[in-house]
Amino acid sequence: MGAEQKARELGIEFPALTRGYLNLCVRSGNLLITSGHTSDLKGVLGKNLTVEQGYEGAKDCAVKILRSVHHAHGTLDGLRVLKVLGCVYSAPDFTEQHLVINGASDLLHQIFGKDGDGYHARSALGFAALPTGAAVEVEAIFEIKS
Repeated sequence: MGAEQKARELGIEFPALTRGYLNLCVRSGNLLITSGHTSDLKGVLGKNLTVEQGYEGAKDCAVKILRSVHHAHGTLDGLRVLKVLGCVYSAPDFTEQHLVINGASDLLHQIFGKDGDGYHARSALGFAALPTGAAVEVEAIFEIKS
């Protein structure tokens, strides 16, 4: 089963996207590089949001990334996840950003395989604020294998 079918079985839909102010996914050679995608979840991890809520916010970001990649490339099949950068709106003493960004990584592992094309490099960082008060922002780089 390909990545596209796995995503659809998980309930991810790929509606038509309209062109926005910035390119959400750009192709350079055999790479697809996404812009940061923010969660609908607002708030500060370690202050008024839990790790579990942040995890779901990071998963939401990954779904948005997959939609942008699908829009740019036409499919999720034939891709390898290379790098994920996760940004977490964090209270000063919050140190579990990595657990929050697992929400994005776990979804990518489910779709592309943890031991295969979904096995990626990652950074998870805390920030004093994110655009629009979003709790999480994630960006990713994919390789087009074929």
